[in-house]
Amino acid sequence: MSYNDGALVHVDDVEKIFHRGSEDIHVLSKLKLAVPAGEFLALMGPSGSGKSTLLNLIGGLDRPTKGTVSIAGERVDQLSDRALAAWRARHIGFVFQLYNLLPVLTAERNVELPLLLTHLSKAERQKHVETALAVVGLSHRAKHFPRTLSGGEQQRVGIARAIVSDPTLLLCDEPTGDLDRKAGDEILNLLQALNREHKKTIVMVTHDPHASARAARTVYLNKGQLTTEKPE
Repeated sequence: MSYNDGALVHVDDVEKIFHRGSEDIHVLSKLKLAVPAGEFLALMGPSGSGKSTLLNLIGGLDRPTKGTVSIAGERVDQLSDRALAAWRARHIGFVFQLYNLLPVLTAERNVELPLLLTHLSKAERQKHVETALAVVGLSHRAKHFPRTLSGGEQQRVGIARAIVSDPTLLLCDEPTGDLDRKAGDEILNLLQALNREHKKTIVMVTHDPHASARAARTVYLNKGQLTTEKPE
């Protein structure tokens, strides 16, 4: 497979084995996945099926035991640790279930964190932060600390932090899992807008069929393999 086929993400014959004492735990087995640029993909499957593991492999947070992971034509699995950290900063925006905001920082300072790894000036960083907060509809809450924000607002800050560096790919791990339905729907509306209006490629892990219905395509992970059919 090559980047010329229009796919941004290529996962090819990937295996992931974790070692627990003398036991080998096979999580992914010869898994293949291609995600076209601009797609909103939902990844579903039972607990322990390896969804988050796959997301971490795509995002360069982990490495496959076997197989290849390529993003925009670059072999992520072959990068050194230092090169991988720099690559993630440029190309990947992560959105987590539990927000992972620093309580001692305001919303705008939380959003700015990824930019501290860049060579942008303070003024340039502030401009990026203001743009990201505007996209998620939280410009008026920029000076607020996480404890004064609702769960939905905190997740919006998390999304602003994920998009502030204009990443190639958004990886969302249960982004609505800790929210009520109303707040969750607002987050899903935002992700759809980022995909449709800002052309962001999104891979979202979710247990919720209501959330997966917002994606353009849903694949299911079961027994280490991907399928388009929902497991029984």
